[in-house]
Amino acid sequence: MSGKHQLAQVNIGRLRAPIDHPSIKDFADNLDPVNAIAEASPGFVWRLTGEGHNATDLQPFEDPLMAINMSVWTDIQSLGAFVYRGDHVTIMRRRREWFEHMDVFMVLWWVPAGHRPTIDEAKARLALLEELGPTREAFTSKTPFPAPDAVPVAPVLDECGA
Repeated sequence: MSGKHQLAQVNIGRLRAPIDHPSIKDFADNLDPVNAIAEASPGFVWRLTGEGHNATDLQPFEDPLMAINMSVWTDIQSLGAFVYRGDHVTIMRRRREWFEHMDVFMVLWWVPAGHRPTIDEAKARLALLEELGPTREAFTSKTPFPAPDAVPVAPVLDECGA
């Protein structure tokens, strides 16, 4: 773990229907419980929220069906433990019920400790990953890069694809 840097993550997805549609109900009903698990997880620092307790009311893209989730964690291992080894994975396995397939839907990058990334910053990192593939500025859990002031890390997360 790096003391001077924290890990930012964003994932986006295009919903198959509006958030209030019955086919999306299970996803919407699980937002608060999953967010509570994240907030109670070791290494959790911050997450993006809108008017409600989640980010579903934010419109970061012209397409109203695009959803965003962004958070900051102390390190890759903490994020991985939440995403792939906890109750969150049960919901994540069902994502194809609610979201369309996207080739690039998630990106990680290091931020100075205390920095809260913006939606524009996240969109720029997604574009960078899509254009160049994994780099120190925009990477994935399969191809992680160490924090600027840390020792190298090995891949520890198993992306489930999407």
